[in-house]
Amino acid sequence: MTDPDLHTALLDAALSHASDHPHPTGQVDAGIPGLSIVHATAPGDLDCAVSRPLVCLVLQGRKQVTMGTRTFTFGAGDTLLITADVPTVSQIIGASETEPYVSLVLELDPTVIAELSMQMRQVPVSAPPVRVDPTETDVADAALRLIQLLDRPATVPVLLSQRIREFHYWLLAGEHGSEIRRLGWPDSHSQRIARTVAALRADYAKPLRVNQLAAVAGMSPSSFHQHFRAVTSLSPLQFQKQMRLIEARRRMISEGLTASSAAFAVGYESASHFSREYGRLFGVPPARDAETVRQRADEAMA
Repeated sequence: MTDPDLHTALLDAALSHASDHPHPTGQVDAGIPGLSIVHATAPGDLDCAVSRPLVCLVLQGRKQVTMGTRTFTFGAGDTLLITADVPTVSQIIGASETEPYVSLVLELDPTVIAELSMQMRQVPVSAPPVRVDPTETDVADAALRLIQLLDRPATVPVLLSQRIREFHYWLLAGEHGSEIRRLGWPDSHSQRIARTVAALRADYAKPLRVNQLAAVAGMSPSSFHQHFRAVTSLSPLQFQKQMRLIEARRRMISEGLTASSAAFAVGYESASHFSREYGRLFGVPPARDAETVRQRADEAMA
């Protein structure tokens, strides 16, 4: 459990940077590759993406993330860990003008993880791709030391790699270590599945060819199915389906495509089939969902 004074210092540092660098989306670029601060003064719309491996320290407010069939609700003092490229549907559910939602997000670096794991003589174990735990004091302290560089830009070229390494070390040394080790292990199942996820990202609109994906992973089709589900918690078909729906939603909202046009663009052959699956994932019909999000964006910009 994080020390209250340390938590307050980390929250104040994140709020200070967010206030000095406001962004309409609430995603504040910290100026350090892979690091961002999320700041929101009201509950938000659904945010759908294929998340890369990352760690998210929630400093204030509450958030909900759905991955596959599992939903995680977490808040201040919690750490969300994602150790695979997985489709996620998330939403900020606790935020206000007086107590905004604030979190610190850092993408995990497999190279740093591999080096540290070898030095720490740790081996990877099988574990779920998403978990939530109370933030550990050493992790919060390393996060504070990292974010403090933002106020002293001249220190970044000299100290950044050291602070990033320190942050990863305490993650590996703590409760999250067993899950994180897989990311850096040479030719691990996680890395093999990551190669197939990259292939799925590139060709998500094409028919799923499991044999080709298995070949990319260097596995038999049956072994590939088993390890793909173990790493992502989804079957390859479920993964592709969620990628298609997430991309279709993005196109409707940002490009103004109709539901049927978006459906065909991401590989669906039936608009009605698309609408049914969209409703099951997001809870509302596609056209209504896109219109609601666009209206709220227009109101926020007014």
